Amino acid sequence: MTKLSELAIEAHGGLQRWKQFKQVSADLRQGGALWSLKGQPETLQQTTVTVGLRKEWASHAPFGPERRRSRFEPGRVALESVDGTLLDELGDPRSSFASHTLQTPWTELQLAYFAGCAMWTYLNTPFVLAWPGVETEEMEPLRMSDGLWRRLAVRFPKDIATHSAVQTLYFDADGLLKRHDYDVEIAGNTPGAHLISDYVEVSGIRFPTKRRIFARQPDGSFSTEPLVVSIDLSNIRLS
Repeated sequence: MTKLSELAIEAHGGLQRWKQFKQVSADLRQGGALWSLKGQPETLQQTTVTVGLRKEWASHAPFGPERRRSRFEPGRVALESVDGTLLDELGDPRSSFASHTLQTPWTELQLAYFAGCAMWTYLNTPFVLAWPGVETEEMEPLRMSDGLWRRLAVRFPKDIATHSAVQTLYFDADGLLKRHDYDVEIAGNTPGAHLISDYVEVSGIRFPTKRRIFARQPDGSFSTEPLVVSIDLSNIRLS
């Protein structure tokens, strides 16, 4: 890891403490233009998300009005009843997004895949920087109104399902994550700028509770209209 990676991990609670836990859950409220654009305006508007910290998996419950739950893993996504009965599943889900653009609607299983890999990435960052195969390199810092934000280029291995193979993280002087840039490969490589704020501490780990995602321009700038995705987390639990 780079020195910036180590600073960021320590600022968010430290790797030793993080490794004491197996999963994190949070109550989740989502908004923004993306969900209606994808034909899924209310399915995950208000739910609970749980993600693994030692293996890549995620679940949203309820998933839609029928009180179902989702189960995401990199090579499979499924919908289950509350008692665990399999209702529907899709193997090799990422291949189902071939030729998709930002405007292409998603099936429920595709929504479960996207939401699963996105929330797994968000809730495991920056600790995922210590995973085997994840490569990092510090970039030139960016001057902001509150000082310099240090930037980290991150390259993910193929066995981690996430937005794109290469992403950029921005950290303030204390090492807290402030922004996260990526291209959404499964939506036509749509570029996003993801702003992060409102930290809370849970069991010694610091989590941002407010996330706002906007369309990123080629020069790295973005406009706050339209709001592509809003994510608000509360009642965060580590176990």
